[in-house]
Amino acid sequence: MLFLIITINILKASSMSVLNQKTIKMPIEFKGVGLHSGKKVSMTLKPSSPNSGIVFKRIDIKRNNLILPDVFNVTNASFCTTITNEFGVSVSTIEHLMGALYGLGIDNLVVEIDNQEVPILDGSAEIFVKEILKKGFDVSDSPIKIIKIEKFVDYSDGEKNISIKPSKLSLDIDFEIKFDNPLIGKQRNCIDLYKSDLIDVYNSRTFCLYEDIEKLRSSNLALGGSLDNAIVVRGDKILNSEKLRNKKEFVNHKILDCIGDLYLSGYRILGSIMCQQGGHMLTNQLLRKVFSNIANYSLIELKGKTIPKTILNRSYLRSIA
Repeated sequence: MLFLIITINILKASSMSVLNQKTIKMPIEFKGVGLHSGKKVSMTLKPSSPNSGIVFKRIDIKRNNLILPDVFNVTNASFCTTITNEFGVSVSTIEHLMGALYGLGIDNLVVEIDNQEVPILDGSAEIFVKEILKKGFDVSDSPIKIIKIEKFVDYSDGEKNISIKPSKLSLDIDFEIKFDNPLIGKQRNCIDLYKSDLIDVYNSRTFCLYEDIEKLRSSNLALGGSLDNAIVVRGDKILNSEKLRNKKEFVNHKILDCIGDLYLSGYRILGSIMCQQGGHMLTNQLLRKVFSNIANYSLIELKGKTIPKTILNRSYLRSIA
């Protein structure tokens, strides 16, 4: 019943304010461990003023501790997304949180964190989304800005490929994965970020093959990984007691990662993405290529009724009611 009341209130507010910048109403605290570091971490999301964007603040460091989630601040995109400021201060595994913020239409926020890695929680974005919805949004009078893709841009790395082309009113993501594993195999899903029901994307967990665990840990990765925060696949079996949350959980998690990495553009995007065998690095390289030429995109400030009210996804709110 609580979520139903929250949902109705948000839907009423969003129908009038979809083109205005948003933050959260009050601070939200999360505690957990970092997936790769294995270290305990506390993180607090705090409201922020219009046009301030998303900012990470390392509160365990006293000076030069602000880090912007920007395409060109990505310093590592292997197994997670790491951003670093000019003073060498970093925060990593930001993609699930950024995906939640993008999907919920949050433009401005301060993320205070006392360690280098965002807590992995259950390996998805579901907990972030639910906690944010409980607190609600604070809507400003300032209009949102949108990046409109003007030209086709693509990036390839061997058999891996990602491209983006113009789209008038949507951000379409067509994503395909292929694994040499009998359970995962080949999966594909297509979503419209502003219209699709995103519940299966938000609740899809990170995953790995059992045979890769030792290799990851020998490289000081996945030190905080467990069956509580990642799907582990061994042959044709899932080792977790909780089996798949949805039929396409593997590719849906890759879509979640992609959404989070796309939000490092700083704004919501109008475009159509197609990706085969992609990941953090491919998405980042695509965005770098897009922004390398101003002819590839335009930045639009949306005022009044310049587009239909679909730019903030509300289907997830309906699905949890």
